[in-house]
Amino acid sequence: MLILPEIYETLPHKPYCTDDLGNLVIRPRQTAVKMRYIQHNPPCMTHFICLDIDHEHGAMRWAEEHLPPPRWTSQNSENGHAHIVYELKTPVCTSEHGSRKALDYLAKIQAGLVRETRADVGYTNFITKNPMHEHWRTEVWTKEAYELNYLAEFVDLRPLTNKEKEYGLGRNCSLFDTVRHWAYSAIREHRGKTWEQWYNSVLKHAQSVNMMFSEPLPYSEIKATAKSIAKYCWKRDAYHYNEFIYRQALKGSKGGKVSKRKPIATSEQTLKPWIELGISRRTYYNHKKLGKL
Repeated sequence: MLILPEIYETLPHKPYCTDDLGNLVIRPRQTAVKMRYIQHNPPCMTHFICLDIDHEHGAMRWAEEHLPPPRWTSQNSENGHAHIVYELKTPVCTSEHGSRKALDYLAKIQAGLVRETRADVGYTNFITKNPMHEHWRTEVWTKEAYELNYLAEFVDLRPLTNKEKEYGLGRNCSLFDTVRHWAYSAIREHRGKTWEQWYNSVLKHAQSVNMMFSEPLPYSEIKATAKSIAKYCWKRDAYHYNEFIYRQALKGSKGGKVSKRKPIATSEQTLKPWIELGISRRTYYNHKKLGKL
């Protein structure tokens, strides 16, 4: 029986699911809803914040801490342990197409809710007790989805601790910050190489960083983060920017007059020393004018 039929449409088309947490499988949505545990958020998108409460009265922890009613709670009738789930009115994208500020904000709110409810810090918000499965005691508390700003009023927003950075959405923020700082300098070693070579290098480093987490992020989110960082650095690196300007200049000169002056092998226009220095042409001549070169 579908206790929450409206939730069905928000699920991934092929979610991870299982009847045994030690053996996750991917199945079509119509098959996955028949299993006890299911992936509730689509790849690279957060629709729901799920809190894992290991307590005999876990389903009511939100009320004890004066938090807003959750969308639903799914409770184990044998030990009382439960998942408390909040639905976001505006889902947050965790891929390269999303806002980093929104993701950081969401991570702090999630961490705040975990602290308020004394939920399991190590829970990854990836697999939840399936609210549409009869095995769990599911209660629907509201049909309302909340904006992040509203949920933020109930928690203490503060920087994530080192432990919080290793779990939940804190992993996304930690991965992004760690890889981007590495990429800012690593891009210099890829001057003269192709975009694919640079992207693959960033992806490889992101996968390496991801393995340091106790619960690594799924590959889809690693790939999205790596692509976002690789694009940013590639577009803003002075060398590649100057290469782009140079190619555009060549295209524009095809319809113009051919210069009668032969190129001088030792001239700055031929040698382009600004490329070796990793700065723009304008910056090079400004520094030269000021006597810095």
